[in-house]
Amino acid sequence: MDRTFAMLIDGAAVAGAGNFPVINPATGRPFAHCPHADRALLDRAVAAGVAAFPRWAATPVDDRAALVARLADALATRADEFAALLTAEQGKPLAQAGHEVAGAVETLRAFAAMRPESRVLRDDGRARIVEHRTPLGVVAAIVPWNYPLLLLMNKIGPGLVAGNCIVAKPAPTTPLTALLFGEICRELLPPGVVNIICDRNDLGDALTGHSDIAMLSFTGSTATGRKVMAAGAQAIRRVSLELGGNDAAIVLDDADPVVAARRIFAGAMMNAGQVCVAIKRAYVPETMMEPFCDELVRLAQAHVVDNGARQGAQMGPLQNAAQYEKVKALLAETAEQGRVLAGGAAIDRPGYFIAPTIVRDLPDDARLVREEQFGPVLPVLSYSDIDEAVARADAGVYGLGGSVWGHDVDRAAQVAMRMGSGTVWINQHAALDAAIPFRGARQSGMGGDLGQDGLHEYTQAHIVNIALGRGV
Repeated sequence: MDRTFAMLIDGAAVAGAGNFPVINPATGRPFAHCPHADRALLDRAVAAGVAAFPRWAATPVDDRAALVARLADALATRADEFAALLTAEQGKPLAQAGHEVAGAVETLRAFAAMRPESRVLRDDGRARIVEHRTPLGVVAAIVPWNYPLLLLMNKIGPGLVAGNCIVAKPAPTTPLTALLFGEICRELLPPGVVNIICDRNDLGDALTGHSDIAMLSFTGSTATGRKVMAAGAQAIRRVSLELGGNDAAIVLDDADPVVAARRIFAGAMMNAGQVCVAIKRAYVPETMMEPFCDELVRLAQAHVVDNGARQGAQMGPLQNAAQYEKVKALLAETAEQGRVLAGGAAIDRPGYFIAPTIVRDLPDDARLVREEQFGPVLPVLSYSDIDEAVARADAGVYGLGGSVWGHDVDRAAQVAMRMGSGTVWINQHAALDAAIPFRGARQSGMGGDLGQDGLHEYTQAHIVNIALGRGV
């Protein structure tokens, strides 16, 4: 790619302390170079946020929101440019990259329409007690590689509307769309309000442990989330974590097995399975296993896996070599424990491609059942009793999302109420909306993203308690 990318620090384009190659996962070869920060540049970025915070926090919220809306408009104007770059660095097909850009625009617009809400807790003639929402300071926004642009907007939108400044750090394997967004921020925002730095996976501890960071907002794996939480505990600073998931889909015995299989396949294979809320296990009545699995196999074998830049591609590669090797090792182990009905191996071509894989007859203690595979691999598990299915689906440490599929939606909702995930969908999956809060349970996270509650995550509840009639 014949262009130069720069980090954003204090309103200026910064070349960095050096650069590193960015790999196109569809080829396994570098296609661009990215600047990286060192500790001195990280400190400059945080200092810029600290310096900009008082004026930004004092800016009327309507004016802050108007600038967030302008960011959305500018991103929409350059949607094709962002989508092409997103496909090159992340791997997803161009149409799906376009959907991510559109989702990023919608997220910014949704937060631009929200306001931190004050609440009158008491006003009875003796006292007036009001809970206000005030900004925190500088937020460290740490973003993963599966949805690098959309998940960045999940943090920038509420962070800015609430009155905070941001230091964003994208994943080292997908840094470029964040830097491209930095160009928009440089044009529209006051210096220091948003700063974007890149690293080679070597500055995470320095950022999360920085004494001038007021909040850590992290999306990524549960393992890394533990480290972020530990860093936050050192200074008792605000931490918001959206972590891994092992989402279960429960098919009820009144569902159409073919229709359910088609929708569950889509929920499992989106973004090559690299979605925190992708369907990662399906529990199906014993009597429905054959037609359900037959349809999954048909879909897997017909699914077009290719370079996302090519027309007709339905699924791209895994995003990076480390994840590719992890999924290959998991597949080799899975083949010894269950019955592979489709796929089951890497595709013999350059890049990090894995065939869509369907597996059945695995034991519940198999790693593919217990852990988050983050790849295009779906285990199908049979059950004979719905109580058993709910207990098995709810086993384990995760609790991000889940779904229930059936004809009787009231019955499906009753089953959903028994599942211990932060969100459970009925006859759909991963139906996320920027206006609706999204939270993880158990080891899938703490705090929350999106919605009014997601905006309030970036604020401090501030009580003003007035004794009426007691002037001194």
